Amino acid sequence: MTSRLKDKYQNEVISALMERFNYTNVMEVPKLEKVIINMGLGEARDNPKVLESAVKELEIITGQKPVVTKAKKSIANFKLREGMKVGAKVTLRGQRMYEFLDKLMNIALPRVRDFRGVSDTSFDGRGNYALGIKEQLIFPEIEYDMVDSIRGLDIVIVTTAKTDEEARVFLEKMGMPFRK
Repeated sequence: MTSRLKDKYQNEVISALMERFNYTNVMEVPKLEKVIINMGLGEARDNPKVLESAVKELEIITGQKPVVTKAKKSIANFKLREGMKVGAKVTLRGQRMYEFLDKLMNIALPRVRDFRGVSDTSFDGRGNYALGIKEQLIFPEIEYDMVDSIRGLDIVIVTTAKTDEEARVFLEKMGMPFRK
């Protein structure tokens, strides 16, 4: 069983992009490679329970167990030592990636208060798109009563597009609600 987003990609997006950018081969068309969801937890150095709950929430949102990230360097100003647990991240590929993006674009983002679309300037020059979310409560799986504190998360969508323009058009065709 394929997801709605993958069906849309195969049935509509490939032909539209081949026409728009004059690709000669189907393999030239940009596609999704992976989606990385990262949650930085600075307060985890003082309270390990924060890390536990954040990992649980990230697992509920993505359907995959997160990896706990550790500090690479010691920074005295932040009272941070090398090796301290400071975050959690998940890398989604395949079916889970398509399902997460479908949920993000069609359910979660429209739930953001005063939502007018996401910025179309957050590309990195190589066809990848970065998006920051201020609160995890926009995802329908998260129960408001069970949340101990509101945390933000970063989402990076990695595509095979060569330029930002190709990636922007590709994500637009996939359904990403860019600001007009």
